[in-house]
Amino acid sequence: MISTAAPTVLIAFAGLMGAAGVMLLAAGAHAAPGAGLGSAGQVLLFHAAAVVALAAAQHQGLLFRPLALAGAIGFILGASLFSADIALRALADHRLFPLAAPSGGIVLIASWLAVTAAALTALVRG
Repeated sequence: MISTAAPTVLIAFAGLMGAAGVMLLAAGAHAAPGAGLGSAGQVLLFHAAAVVALAAAQHQGLLFRPLALAGAIGFILGASLFSADIALRALADHRLFPLAAPSGGIVLIASWLAVTAAALTALVRG
């Protein structure tokens, strides 16, 4: 059984993603213009908002809970992988691991598909 604390935990992670996104946007504007930090920050901020929306929708019973949770966790992991790899390359001239950014992107795509499935499943189940 999935804990009822899951939406609160997801929102806490979204807060961390949002803070990191703002920091990356600032670093991209001041410390390393043109290095891709702006894109990394935007990915984090966008998916932080999506995690909050998923947590709220799931809490209201609008989505099939297991798939919504999988989508939200995927948003957190995928955006973090993508952004961390870009930030490390820009600021430390080092990669998180080979193909980290594309792996994060693939996780994000799969997560959006999980959200789609969560909505359709909830719709069919009534």
